[in-house]
Amino acid sequence: MLDRFAAVTVVALGALWGLYWLPLRELDAVATAGPWATFVVVAIACIGLAPFGWLGRARLAAASNRSLWSIALGGASFVLYSNALLYGHVATVILLFYLTPVWSTLIARFWLGWPIAGWRYVAIGCALFGMALVLGADGGVPAPTTLGDWLGLVSGIMWSIASTGIRVHVRTHPAETNFIFCVGGLVMAGLLLVPLAGDTPPLLAAEDVTRAVGWAVLIGGGWWGASLVALMWASKRLAPARVGILLMTEVIVGAISAALLTDEPFGLLMGVGAVLVIVAGILETLPLRWPFGRAKGGRPG
Repeated sequence: MLDRFAAVTVVALGALWGLYWLPLRELDAVATAGPWATFVVVAIACIGLAPFGWLGRARLAAASNRSLWSIALGGASFVLYSNALLYGHVATVILLFYLTPVWSTLIARFWLGWPIAGWRYVAIGCALFGMALVLGADGGVPAPTTLGDWLGLVSGIMWSIASTGIRVHVRTHPAETNFIFCVGGLVMAGLLLVPLAGDTPPLLAAEDVTRAVGWAVLIGGGWWGASLVALMWASKRLAPARVGILLMTEVIVGAISAALLTDEPFGLLMGVGAVLVIVAGILETLPLRWPFGRAKGGRPG
């Protein structure tokens, strides 16, 4: 029963993060905050999670450096992703972030030395071809060109590294883990302020303060706080492959919502590219015993 609830939770949270760009852009529209928007919401999440970090301080102190660095790197990657949604096209950024089959396969094979099933090389081909269609849908060069594109791409690479480390090393409880996750995000958000927006926060009109605070608390407490704690809890109850498939709802909801609610281009080529990226994510999670042969020895990738 709990496993079924955990699966439903992951599906719902994927859909929720597929809509993350909506309140984030609402906050940016009210405050014209740019990267300050992400900085504030992650700071709110850190404050809300600080008591859990304090309660779990013994486990955090006993955790390995690799564990803590992996968690913090995950938070930093999400901050890059958050800023990418402000500077780039929503669907493109989400799909660039979800090029994880490429990076996770390369990390598993060449860094960790794990055996890799043949399907995962097919997944790399699907992901790269899908992104080429998305990035070249307007007739341009099929490569990242805008700041949002590059932030989305780098965030996905960082998340692949972080999620691999989290999978291998992390043993702390969900709430305290998310506290370190958000601390890592806050550090990255602070580092991005000067290059992206200067170090002076935006000045709000008096009538906009309440709306800005409301959106910031909703994003920081809802998305960065509660939803990530729930995701970390659910992920401990499910196989990593199943979690990866269920989280594909983020790509679907994000792409569809962007196509319906923004004036950003989303044509047939982008649709086909999105489907290929989703297929790549599913292929990455398949077991090792497939027509390409079964990898032997070591840890499965």
